[in-house]
Amino acid sequence: MSQEGFTLWFTGLSGAGKSTLANLAALELRDRGHRVEILDGDEVRTNLSKGLGFSKEDRDTNIRRIGYVCRLLARNGVVAISAAISPYRDIRDEVRRMHDRFFEVFVKCSLDELVRRDVKGLYEKALRGEIKNFTGVSDPYEEPLNPELIVESDRESVEESLARLISALEERRYIIGAPREKKTSDGRAAR
Repeated sequence: MSQEGFTLWFTGLSGAGKSTLANLAALELRDRGHRVEILDGDEVRTNLSKGLGFSKEDRDTNIRRIGYVCRLLARNGVVAISAAISPYRDIRDEVRRMHDRFFEVFVKCSLDELVRRDVKGLYEKALRGEIKNFTGVSDPYEEPLNPELIVESDRESVEESLARLISALEERRYIIGAPREKKTSDGRAAR
């Protein structure tokens, strides 16, 4: 069965839950028979965008590269999932215009909760001025104006966010049907 690809674009501050939600969405979509690839911001920085810094120009270049790869995947029937901060609205909107089917999810979380979750202490260092150009503290994050979905990771569980995302994708007919029934090694339905 051939399925149309699309880009599922998660944006939000570091630690908001983009990667967690992206990985759970990928599992659900694969269970429904979709081909899925995730472009995680940290992994892309290591491989596709190695050598780029954190100036606005370098961040824009990074997001354009992610958007380009997502477009290639989506036009070939893959659900391309991006989980990158993508802090600037104009570049996210530019990437949106490159796609036929684009679904933006704003993973929103309060700064207090992000600081609480931050096991590496990066937010505290940024708040003390020890880390420069830290998105959401010393560098801007421009919230999306009209995302297809907003999830508030400090107010709802990841399961609730995932359920809302899957429901929204079904309503807009980006995905169809329920997960496929899982089978045991002898072909019987798993319980």
